[in-house]
Amino acid sequence: MLDETVRPDETVVPLLHCTAPEETLEFWRALGFTVTYEQKKPYLYLAFQWSGFALHYGRAAATVDPAREDTGGCLVMVGSVAAYHAAFTEGMRRAYGKVLSTGLPRITRHRPGASRFTVLDPSGNSIIFINREEPEEVEYGGSKKLHGLARVLDNARILRDFKNDDRAAYRALDSGLRRHGEAAPTVERALALAGLVELATALGKTDQVPVWGTRLRDLALPPEDHHRVEDSVTDPALLAPWLQP
Repeated sequence: MLDETVRPDETVVPLLHCTAPEETLEFWRALGFTVTYEQKKPYLYLAFQWSGFALHYGRAAATVDPAREDTGGCLVMVGSVAAYHAAFTEGMRRAYGKVLSTGLPRITRHRPGASRFTVLDPSGNSIIFINREEPEEVEYGGSKKLHGLARVLDNARILRDFKNDDRAAYRALDSGLRRHGEAAPTVERALALAGLVELATALGKTDQVPVWGTRLRDLALPPEDHHRVEDSVTDPALLAPWLQP
């Protein structure tokens, strides 16, 4: 039980590990953050502010390896993640000439209806932006209410958007299409192939993109399903050579 003298007006600010001060300053400035504190000696301390939240950094231990991408991180609960993703990607395009989608730092993809995305900073921390209304329970392995390729698509969505595991999502779609593709509706096959085009591009499997793309192009997809397939990927331009009008 709380002491009556304790008032519930706390503010908790995560202290993230920093292995690259200059790169961290450059990155968050590029995304539009204000540097509210900058100290490098006698000890490292950096603080950033954007909208209503702050990120603070201290020096990382010598054993921290950013390449492992398990340094640490925090959750940022928001009303709608789409606006945040749009603001950050716009900042990246302005500063770097492109959206940083591979290596460190980077931002994960966000598609219509998705409830979260992740920003990975130069030190390998994951800052995860999540809709407050996101469902509390997620069925890994695909919703039990779905069957066949539809369940595979749902599982790939969870792996890709919640666990940020593009490789596992790619494997799930690849094997699922082989197992359930023949019996699946045309639109489900198209969604799986579109996902494979997007994931193969993100994973650098450039030789596989035309394989999946050609199969997508060969589908007799009704015009009314084109928008659904386009909306299933972050950048519909990826499908332009393969999705026939």
